[in-house]
Amino acid sequence: MNNGNSSYSFLTRPPGLARGNVTAEVTQALRQAIVTLALEPGATLDKSAICAQFEVSRFPVSEAFARLAEEGLVDIAPQRGSTVSLVRIADVREYMLIRKGLESEALRVLIGKHDSEVIDALHANMAEQREAAARDDAETFHQIDVAFHDIIFRTMRMTKVKAIIDKARANLDRARRMIITPRRLALTIAEHQAILDGIVDSNAPQAIAAIRAHIDAVMVELFAFAQDNPGIFADGAETVLDDDYFPFG
Repeated sequence: MNNGNSSYSFLTRPPGLARGNVTAEVTQALRQAIVTLALEPGATLDKSAICAQFEVSRFPVSEAFARLAEEGLVDIAPQRGSTVSLVRIADVREYMLIRKGLESEALRVLIGKHDSEVIDALHANMAEQREAAARDDAETFHQIDVAFHDIIFRTMRMTKVKAIIDKARANLDRARRMIITPRRLALTIAEHQAILDGIVDSNAPQAIAAIRAHIDAVMVELFAFAQDNPGIFADGAETVLDDDYFPFG
């Protein structure tokens, strides 16, 4: 990872800058750097250096900071500058609760239709997960993992539901990347396979129980990681694994 005081050479100037829409392209480039942890939680953002790296004026970078602040990825402090937001484990908990409810309903829709095209896509995705894990390619695995859940969501054909998930994804992805290990990759594959087995068997209770258990397992690891690494979380020291703070199940 890089900190905010080092060179921004890891930021690639988006090719779209030449075609206009500069603010959107700069925002996406910075969002990607934050989500992938190239820009660490708490890192200072040097606006002048970022402008120089992207070869743009201050306006699109300032606007990008404002947009990312709305997403909870950047903190803007007047007279003190901007920093990458610390991850709020309480927010992650709420987003994961939302996902658990929505994905459970998505599975009911999918299993009711038993869409063979979707099931084939899930089988192919599982094969890709195993290949990425065998290479210990955590970043590719993460993208395939996201795609697995997107395939399930597509069955609902509800754009507002997708918008809710996409809005929550940036901070979720940032937190989940922190716990990617060979062990977590293997566990995720097993958990995904249990979900797929329930879909293939047209067993909605099994599939729903499997997806809820998967989300709970990820959250338990995230909470434990936050307790062990409180400095990169806004509320890491407050994280307690009890029934009040962890209303899953």
